[in-house]
Amino acid sequence: MSSHPPHDKVSATPDAVALLDDIIADHGPVLFHQSGGCCDGSSPMCYPRSDFIVGDNDVLLGTIGDTPVYIGAAQFEVWKHTDLVIDVVPGRGGMFSLDNGREKRFLTRSTVCIPTV
Repeated sequence: MSSHPPHDKVSATPDAVALLDDIIADHGPVLFHQSGGCCDGSSPMCYPRSDFIVGDNDVLLGTIGDTPVYIGAAQFEVWKHTDLVIDVVPGRGGMFSLDNGREKRFLTRSTVCIPTV
């Protein structure tokens, strides 16, 4: 497990927060789940909080406002020394992600952190 508090592992750009606010206004509370992909440019999936069952192997990276951001444990091991930034780019979201159909999609960017001893 990371030595950093979860809230230090994820943040969002103002554009991502604005899109997230629009989605919450339409769908109520949501969560993000990041799975698959091992580098910049992966898309986090945005789901209604009531429709997604967080698994025993999911790791809470932190929150964006009141929205939790989870990542699969295997993916967390790959990215545990990175800070993730949720951003927005033009395009279509994942088929089951709530950003789909909005002509914008969430995108995860990463910054490598040097662990302190």
